[in-house]
Amino acid sequence: MGRYFGTDGFRGEANETLTADHAYKVGRFLGWYYGELKKQIGSDKPARFVIGKDTRRSSYMFEYTLVAGLTASGAEANMLHVTTTPSVAYITKVDGFDCGIMISASHNPYYDNGIKLINRDGEKIDDETIGYIEDYIDGKLEVFGHKWDEIPFAKKDRIGKTIDYVSGRNRYIGYLISLGMYSFRGIKVGLDCANGSSWNIAKAVFDALGAKTYVINADPDGLNINENAGSTHIEVLAKYVVDNGLDVGFAYDGDADRCLCVDEKGNIVTGDHILYIYAKYMKDRGKLLNNTVVTTVMSNFGLYKAFDELGINYAKTAVGDKYVYEYMMQNNNRIGGEQSGHIIFSKYASTGDGILTSLKMMEVMLARKQPMSKLYEGFDFYPQVLENVRVANKSAVKNDADVVASVDNVEKQLGDSGRILVRESGTEPVIRVMVEAETEEICRNYVNKVINTIKNKGYLI
Repeated sequence: MGRYFGTDGFRGEANETLTADHAYKVGRFLGWYYGELKKQIGSDKPARFVIGKDTRRSSYMFEYTLVAGLTASGAEANMLHVTTTPSVAYITKVDGFDCGIMISASHNPYYDNGIKLINRDGEKIDDETIGYIEDYIDGKLEVFGHKWDEIPFAKKDRIGKTIDYVSGRNRYIGYLISLGMYSFRGIKVGLDCANGSSWNIAKAVFDALGAKTYVINADPDGLNINENAGSTHIEVLAKYVVDNGLDVGFAYDGDADRCLCVDEKGNIVTGDHILYIYAKYMKDRGKLLNNTVVTTVMSNFGLYKAFDELGINYAKTAVGDKYVYEYMMQNNNRIGGEQSGHIIFSKYASTGDGILTSLKMMEVMLARKQPMSKLYEGFDFYPQVLENVRVANKSAVKNDADVVASVDNVEKQLGDSGRILVRESGTEPVIRVMVEAETEEICRNYVNKVINTIKNKGYLI
């Protein structure tokens, strides 16, 4: 990870670790840098950017400061306004923008925010460009064979402009609707929009495909994004589905690049369940290229056992949809994702897309003519306990000899009957401690042992 950017962009508490000045500098550099790249290929046109944001209050502040930086450097800023991360990726690619920017902290609370950067192919931006941005923020930029104390401002008619581009968001909605292979008529669907980016998109898609759509947490006020809502609080939707007799439910996170499901009985359907359901569906139709599903090290033991039974191969990457996507592109895979609900269908999108994922689950239900609860039969989910521990220094915790010894001891005691995984969050000051075993009691016991070691060494915030 870089000095400011992690696995999913530049993220932090608004005006604490991520400030308006940071956003302005990101805009200043990007507007100038992409303009210079165009000059090198003989183009005199300004660099073109497309920008979206989620519903948190600080997103407007960061949007305006990013635009100020971009236009001060001579770039054109096209505004999608409140929209989803996958919509920015889609529009960046299909409309030929030089770069896409999404202002969001995804599943984090409202007081956090982030800046996600997307290249012209709709993929997360390369590490070299991120390195240049960080160097510019730190005042030590060296690029194009020169050291830059400051980059030039655009002057006169070269100053950039802003363009309302809400039509791009509407075309993304149309794209999603076009992927619906079956009518949803007569199906009662619950949607939890997390008071986030999907609040004005998801219902429009399901309504257009004929569903009887029930929506909760679609009243954003700038402060309630992800608050007891969405994929990080899936129990809220589970109760709603049961109480209202719905056929299925889908919950998104703040920027709608994740989706978790609830079956008609109120059972939670994780990202691993989704991978199992759709991989099996693809294999049965001869569509699973290379007979391989891409997972992360956080995927459940039960998923791999189920894939073994089906004769489906699997790969494991580091945690982060960025790494899943990179592996998929290198190895020509069609489906991959995370237990958290980041699912990538590479034929249709270059990033996790929560609404697309829900449409694909609807497709399997309708093609199989079965309820969601039947679709994941054959997949026995191992009990899993995951605790997030806020610490002052993630690296120090991971390298502490006593913490390492505690983890090693748990591994020995689990043997072949489970596993422990301790890793750093890529976006928060958090260490994640996860144990899978035959019972939840065993999981909890071992997780607590490791956390107590971390606590006793004085690392907790």
